[in-house]
Amino acid sequence: MSNVEQIQQTTKDLGDAATSSAHNFTTSFQTIASAYADFAKKLMEHNSEFISQLASVREPAKLMELQSEYMKNAHETFIAESKRIAELYADLFKQTTKPLEDLIAKNKAA
Repeated sequence: MSNVEQIQQTTKDLGDAATSSAHNFTTSFQTIASAYADFAKKLMEHNSEFISQLASVREPAKLMELQSEYMKNAHETFIAESKRIAELYADLFKQTTKPLEDLIAKNKAA
C-alpha cells in the first residue's frame, strides 16, 4: 500500500471514528435528557401528592409525620435518580470515546 493510500485510509478511519463518536454522543445525550425529564415528572407528581395530603391534615402530629415521610422519600428519590444520571454520564463518556480508542488500538497493532 502506498503512502497516499495509507493517508487516505487513515483519514477515512478517523472520519468514521469521529462520526461514530458523534452518533454515540447524540444517543447518550438524548438518554440523559429523558432521564432528567422523567425525574422532573416524578418530582412534580410527588410534590402534587404531598400538597394534596397537606390540605387534609388537621393535627400537628400528623403534619410532622407527613412532612418527615415526604422528606425521606424526596431524599431517597434524589439519591437514586442522581446515581442513575451519573451512570448515564459515565456511559456517555465511554460510548463517545470508544470509537477513537478502537482506532488508536488498531493503529498501534499495525
